[in-house]
Amino acid sequence: MTDIDKLTGLFEALGADDASGWAESEAEENIPQLARYRFLRMVWQDIDVWSSAAPDWIAAYRKEGLASGAVERAVQLGLTPGELGEIAREVAKETAFGLLHGLADPADGDLPPEAEARLPGWCLAELSPEGKPTGRILGALHEDLDEVEPQGPAGGVA
Repeated sequence: MTDIDKLTGLFEALGADDASGWAESEAEENIPQLARYRFLRMVWQDIDVWSSAAPDWIAAYRKEGLASGAVERAVQLGLTPGELGEIAREVAKETAFGLLHGLADPADGDLPPEAEARLPGWCLAELSPEGKPTGRILGALHEDLDEVEPQGPAGGVA
């Protein structure tokens, strides 16, 4: 079994639609695609829960919290848990995209360039299965967020 076959099997286990394409990219271009895919898959799990668990969070928010009044009014106006879940999922997706974009490019334009040039940045780096740094950076994750979006009954709005 080749390295690409092993990688393809791991991508398939994670549910990648184009497992062989992701594996070939990692093997041929030395891009940490398995780490990227795994991280973005986790991000999507957090995004999707806003739609899949909408009845639960709506019930909880109606009882207490800063958004309780707004959620209660939305329900009283006839918005269904599915509709509120769609809205919440989209907000979560936009928030995730913004965070991933900021991870890649922390300069937000609020500071003078001379101050921005002296500030530290950050990165997300790959670790081996043993927990040791591989030296490969998971850059520009925002560019693949839509690529990893779940499809079908388990993904998107229920």
